[in-house]
Amino acid sequence: MLLLLQLTILSLLLLTLGFIGVSLWIWLIYGAIVLFTLQSPIWLWSLYAAIGLVLAIPQIRRQVLTKPIMKVIRVPKISDTERAAINAGTVWVEGEFFSGVPDFERMNQAAYPEVTPELQTFLDEQVEQVCRMATDWEIQRHKDLPIEVWQYLKQERFFGMMIPVEYGGLGFSNFAYSTVMAKLASRSFIHTATVGVTNSLGPAKLLLNYGTSEQKEYYLSRLASGEEIPCFALTEPTAGSDAASITAKGIVFRGDDGKLMVRLNFRKRYITLGAIATLIGLAFKLYDPDNLLGKGEDVGITCILIPANTEGMILGKRHDPMGVPFYNSPVEGQDVVVSVDQIIGGVEQAGQGWKMLMQALAAGRGISFPASCTGVAKLVARVTGAYAKVRQQFGSSIGRFEGIEEPLARIGGLTYVLDAARIYTVGAVDAGEKPAVVSAIAKYQFTETTRKLVNDGMDILGGSGICRGPRNLLANFYTAMPIPITVEGSNILTRTLMIFGQGVMRCHPYLYAEVMAIETGDAIAFDQALWKHIGSIFRNTFRTLLLSLSRGYLASVPGNKSTKRYYQKLAWSSAMFAFLTDFLLIRFGGALKRQEKLTGRLADWLSWMYLSIATLRRFGAEGYKAEDLIFVQWAMNYSFAQMQQALEGILVNLPIPSIAKSILLSLVRINPLGTLPTDTQGSYVAQALQTTGEEREHLTSGIYLPKHPDEALGRLEQALKLCEQAEAVMSRVKQAIRAGQLPQGKVETSIEAALKTEVITKAEADLLRAAESARFDAIQVDAFTLQEYQGNGLQVPQFSTILAQKNVT
Repeated sequence: MLLLLQLTILSLLLLTLGFIGVSLWIWLIYGAIVLFTLQSPIWLWSLYAAIGLVLAIPQIRRQVLTKPIMKVIRVPKISDTERAAINAGTVWVEGEFFSGVPDFERMNQAAYPEVTPELQTFLDEQVEQVCRMATDWEIQRHKDLPIEVWQYLKQERFFGMMIPVEYGGLGFSNFAYSTVMAKLASRSFIHTATVGVTNSLGPAKLLLNYGTSEQKEYYLSRLASGEEIPCFALTEPTAGSDAASITAKGIVFRGDDGKLMVRLNFRKRYITLGAIATLIGLAFKLYDPDNLLGKGEDVGITCILIPANTEGMILGKRHDPMGVPFYNSPVEGQDVVVSVDQIIGGVEQAGQGWKMLMQALAAGRGISFPASCTGVAKLVARVTGAYAKVRQQFGSSIGRFEGIEEPLARIGGLTYVLDAARIYTVGAVDAGEKPAVVSAIAKYQFTETTRKLVNDGMDILGGSGICRGPRNLLANFYTAMPIPITVEGSNILTRTLMIFGQGVMRCHPYLYAEVMAIETGDAIAFDQALWKHIGSIFRNTFRTLLLSLSRGYLASVPGNKSTKRYYQKLAWSSAMFAFLTDFLLIRFGGALKRQEKLTGRLADWLSWMYLSIATLRRFGAEGYKAEDLIFVQWAMNYSFAQMQQALEGILVNLPIPSIAKSILLSLVRINPLGTLPTDTQGSYVAQALQTTGEEREHLTSGIYLPKHPDEALGRLEQALKLCEQAEAVMSRVKQAIRAGQLPQGKVETSIEAALKTEVITKAEADLLRAAESARFDAIQVDAFTLQEYQGNGLQVPQFSTILAQKNVT
């Protein structure tokens, strides 16, 4: 009996020490306690002492264990371009999930910016004015922004939002820029495509980070004012996802006047603003056969600035990306000669172009497209909520049908998530982080999620969604969504390679240090990383076991009563994620990055953990508003269901015996991380989208809302308000019809009878007529004469021709 009690105590102590993760010395003491309790013989004590000495004394451990391990491990050589991508940016909160023991306090202390009075003024005045100047239909029909919009964008420094005030820009933070982009996107994709490239991954950003003082002084003020229209040329016919394989070539030579020059030959494509750019940023491979720069013959990938009027430049053609009329173009150069002084950052930065681009993308992917997608998602939420309420079938608003509630719930719940992650991410960038993995997560998840939401919106609108015209609010966004999916790293590549493939190397607490130590033969560094790694594996094994058995309840986490449970499940999820990551690293080694189906599922898992913490951060930062709780509950349940799906996909394909696989799958299905939101939760979210008030306003805040009923959204909003005001009166008329007080028929045909029988008052009858008229008007679709249709949008107006020729000077 005493022995059973002792074994129980030792087992509980083992589980406790393993769960919290203790030092090697504590484990050695624990082992001694076990030996003493079991009254072990002296030979076993001697063996244990020898093992303890080997493990505890670093000098002995390195000779006996670490160096032999180093010799048998084979890691693939990391290329310079891959190393630059891995080292780009910083590790932010995503690293917490790889640890298996996420520090939620740290995550919740991350900055969560708010709209300042100055930013609000810009949104209410300048951004509002830009949106007011042209509808999306007008822009699409003319295949360009109107000339007056271009001029206003220049005048109000929209092209210099991120350029400091001292250079003539607006000096906006990333959050301010993101907030402006979200509102512009809710009006037209063309606005964001045009404004985005001038502020994000273009010459201005590279000049700010790497340019010489002379380059900054000359170019930044011209870029801020729109005097220069920039583009950046990277992609080539044979260098898309593998951008490091570019063939654009520049050769250094000495000109007749003795100055060092570069002769460039290149062929680029998919370049936004290329056809009208006056300043081209170019990524190319620089060669210096005479070593005139003192950097050898093969200098490497370099970024340079080329004035568009330089001899040999070939511009002016346009691609037609899905019929979306933003400027996207091929850019070519034949024997283009510019001074080496045009290299961004000067000669010192020659050969550093890939590093520059990776550093810029490390943060940039998390700003522009996430902002644009959030604006679109909010617009979809606003439009579909109103339409579902206004549109009737079978005598009832279609938004009451469960088949419509389901996509409405996705639209509402995921829009809350996207705005949370947008603010959380740009807040980190403004705080100095360059979170490469989080930015990749943001780019991938925002674009994919918004594509789904637009699809849901189109399904809800039905025939109204597929008939183009000024009344149609979603069709052009539906057409445009493949564009953000494709650019800045295609989503297939981003998911399967960047988020986890590069993320595990960068964000794992020990992996990169181990790989670098093996490459350099540094046994001391490898020893330090390896044994900490082994300790981490040991800890996460125990944490996975105990948190799974307790469904996360053993985790010590922050949060109030409405969110604590979600933090516990996130701790549980992180432990399993870290455990499986290490298992797969041990199983596949460096070949894991080629197991793209597995890494894609791990990327999904990591992504939804990040989106979950962003959701919780938003809820807390905004004061745990009771009216937002249903959105949080729906979002968190949805997120855990996605993690569960990723986990099951990984387990199904684990390289382990079938019996073990079946047992593991059964266990995780019996004891899942989460399931999809309930129908009741979905109904609450769906009805919130259809009801005017604080919840709907808060969810869709920051988008462009035209007030005039001649505008499509203004018309829809007016119909929603009138229908809502008339709802009680309409219900009374329907009740009177059912009771036989009024003849059978539709409400709109019973108004006069209801008025005569005093079921309703004259004021109520007027309200019903106004509501029915607004409802009928709101659900109409556009129709054109044959002549109008044949000529509609096919002619490029004169101002586009002028713009292409004169660059709107």
